[in-house]
Amino acid sequence: MFESAELGHKIDKDTYKQQVPGLREALLDAQFDLAQTRKFPVIILIGGVDGAGKGETANLLNEWMDPRHIHTEAFGSPSDEESERPSMWRFWRALPPKGKVGIYFGSWYTEPVVKRVYGETDNEALGYSLEEIVRFEKMLTDEGALVLKFWFHLSKDKQRERIHSLEDNPKTRWRVSEMDKRHLKLYDKFRDISEHVLRETSTAEAPWIIVEGFDANYRNLTVGKHVLEAMRKRLDNPESRPHVSIAPPILTPVDNLHIINTLDLTQKLDKAEYEKKLEKYQGKLNLLTRDPKFRALTTIVVFEGSDAAGKGGSIRRITQAIDARSYSITPVAAPTEEERAQPYLWRFWRQVPRRGRLAIFDRSWYGRVLVERIEGFCSEYDWMRAYSEINDFEEQLAGNNTVVLKFWLQISKEEQLRRFEERQEISFKRFKITEEDWRNREKWDAYQIAVCDMIDRTSTSHAPWTTVEAEDKNFARIKILKTLCDRLEAAMKELPE
Repeated sequence: MFESAELGHKIDKDTYKQQVPGLREALLDAQFDLAQTRKFPVIILIGGVDGAGKGETANLLNEWMDPRHIHTEAFGSPSDEESERPSMWRFWRALPPKGKVGIYFGSWYTEPVVKRVYGETDNEALGYSLEEIVRFEKMLTDEGALVLKFWFHLSKDKQRERIHSLEDNPKTRWRVSEMDKRHLKLYDKFRDISEHVLRETSTAEAPWIIVEGFDANYRNLTVGKHVLEAMRKRLDNPESRPHVSIAPPILTPVDNLHIINTLDLTQKLDKAEYEKKLEKYQGKLNLLTRDPKFRALTTIVVFEGSDAAGKGGSIRRITQAIDARSYSITPVAAPTEEERAQPYLWRFWRQVPRRGRLAIFDRSWYGRVLVERIEGFCSEYDWMRAYSEINDFEEQLAGNNTVVLKFWLQISKEEQLRRFEERQEISFKRFKITEEDWRNREKWDAYQIAVCDMIDRTSTSHAPWTTVEAEDKNFARIKILKTLCDRLEAAMKELPE
């Protein structure tokens, strides 16, 4: 795979000087059009052999284009803050918005390759990481991102020559680290594993471009021209993908399952029994969150449900039991302009807490397969792919010692009407009822179908849904508290002593 990048391509200085001005002008024009249209982001990954010019190329692109609209990131070892979250968290936070360019070296490919070379992982773990990366990049391109991946290659002799040349010059000696020297000794292993990684992750949506890195003139022009061509092609000929257009919502069940209809909404808890159990489970939750093992876990609690099903009251029964410094509540509304400029899950990745914290989401990332599906705010393709993207997201959370609890609170259509009317009559509850609530009620049957599909497709072993019979608020609150305590207690037992 790397043979074509070892042919000794060179471009003389005169040719280089002749071509650079026109290329820079064209790149700036493309960047200006990108910033004006704000139709998509450009994500440029720069990887490859040490000493092949990765840093120089990133600097050059900033020089040739307007650096105010470029975000450049060199990812090193994870910080303490990053190490307490899923490995992809820091990359999600660094994604450029629509209209901007992001340049990354030391990307999501670095850690899987280095760990495999040093024997810290096996082929199975590497394969799992690559599958995760392919899904991530597919999500980016489905969201409209232009993903350009450059791999800078040097032969073993050229890499050795390059490192020695930098070391011999007092002005560039600082650029050679002990790690560069160690990696040179492991060159053959790096080459074999890197070639495997590139083959497995070079896709139609995000192919790898292998660039010979020894001659700076050739390297610079090759990358610059490819970036220009890709940006210009997307700007001048927007992709006519059928799933980009907004499709009317599908109101028939995808999987023909009606799990909501199997719930027994007549279950109740009298006041005396409720108060007794409330004290029991709130006390237990308090002790669990003060246990030293809680600091080794991250806890995420998602509340979804019918309008007026009692999500707010259930959340308050949780927060009454624990220290305010250990939790956060994120109410989810329609995305802001900043959030619409990013992939759908971006705003939720930003809210992933560190260990020892409990995060509560009042509504969540499931809006895409509920309200956006029913209201036609996204295409059928987009909400259908969201099921697998959400499962990936939650699997990454669970793989990082995160306890993910998801509650769907269900009430009957008749009980919802009673609560709506009550809210209109009671002055201090009027803020809880809006015109949007009444509009949603008109689509009750469509929402019930979407809920059944959601639970069926996203209830997994690592992030199962708990359906809550919420006709009786006392019963619902105790079921939620008990489930939360049981899941936390089970997770703590699995932690090493």
